[in-house]
Amino acid sequence: MESKADSFNGHSTNLVSIPSGLLASTAFNDFPLPLRINGVREMNRTLFEMLARATSREEAADAFQNYMGALFGLDSEQRLKPRDRRRFRSSYLRLLQGWGFDSNGPEGAVLKGWVESRFGLFPTFHKTSLGRYPSPGWMAYVEEKMSSRFHNNSINLQLDLLYEYCQTALTRYFAPGRKHLTLYRGVNDFKEHPIKERLGKNSAILRQNNLVSFTSDRMRADEFGDCILEARVPVVKILFFNGLISGATLKGEGEYLVIGGDYQVQFGYL
Repeated sequence: MESKADSFNGHSTNLVSIPSGLLASTAFNDFPLPLRINGVREMNRTLFEMLARATSREEAADAFQNYMGALFGLDSEQRLKPRDRRRFRSSYLRLLQGWGFDSNGPEGAVLKGWVESRFGLFPTFHKTSLGRYPSPGWMAYVEEKMSSRFHNNSINLQLDLLYEYCQTALTRYFAPGRKHLTLYRGVNDFKEHPIKERLGKNSAILRQNNLVSFTSDRMRADEFGDCILEARVPVVKILFFNGLISGATLKGEGEYLVIGGDYQVQFGYL
């Protein structure tokens, strides 16, 4: 079951101005640095001024959703009648819903592709383990992540704004003053997250996919596997969590979408 992960594979550049190899490391997770996607806040000052004026997390969520609706036409998309659905506009909400249904589906590929382009981290799994490039698995992933169906409405910019809004909300309302959250993941094997180094009987460094789901509810994690992974996740690596906005839910109330890399985890068994 145990395998040795390859050395870090990622892009030499990214849009967060921190080397991708460092970002993927356990050293970064232990001592996280602030992350900002270059230019997003500067080019969307109106949104972040609205968020700064908000006096509650509900008011901030309304400001974010109203801004996204106005900028990307998402409100009109949601009001389209069934016979008009051919006028599809890609939205971050659709991607989150698709991920909740199947993280290895087309929506999952687009989300993993966004992480790859912004943070420089290659995915390690999409339907199958992604080893050396090129391979049939890599070709299938690239085809799905580049699908024009999901890239017709500045979807990467939508996800940039979602990440930056999430970080603002965590800092102000959900995790003020905290650098880490303790999160859990249930697994049955290590196919999607190979063991890089054994640290002890119940501890190891795992290479997580470049985007991966965790939960804040340990009891919820055991629904997805007999082995429970416990990790200290840097707040700056959180893209989304249920409760951040209305109208977008993942599999469980406590689910978090987390930027991956190498994580030191503790094992627990049912």
